[in-house]
Amino acid sequence: QVQLVESGGGLVQDGGSLRLSCAASGRIEAIFVMGWFRQAPGKLREKVASITKTDITNYADSVKGRFTISSYNAGNTMYLQMNNLKPEDSAVYYCSANVQTTRRGPVNDYWGQGTQVTVSS
Repeated sequence: QVQLVESGGGLVQDGGSLRLSCAASGRIEAIFVMGWFRQAPGKLREKVASITKTDITNYADSVKGRFTISSYNAGNTMYLQMNNLKPEDSAVYYCSANVQTTRRGPVNDYWGQGTQVTVSS
């Protein structure tokens, strides 16, 4: 059983910054990809950023240059530094991880509970 726990969400003003954290625990053999997703009311969940175990990163066009994803401790800790936040960034942000839990075993996706980010004008 793998558990992901997010923290760092909150309310900020337009142009402000937040850093989201994700901590992974449980039986983990390897984490291949971790990422942040977000979902705003009335919209589909979208990928914000991802990072591989070799530190290859990808970002949604809407956040490039403003957000930075990073991971440490073999993916057990992940951050999303969000700068110059805009009201359109307001959403519930979810941590996700593509995890192999046993040696040579299958890889499954795990999700955190989500953390609310609200950016006011």
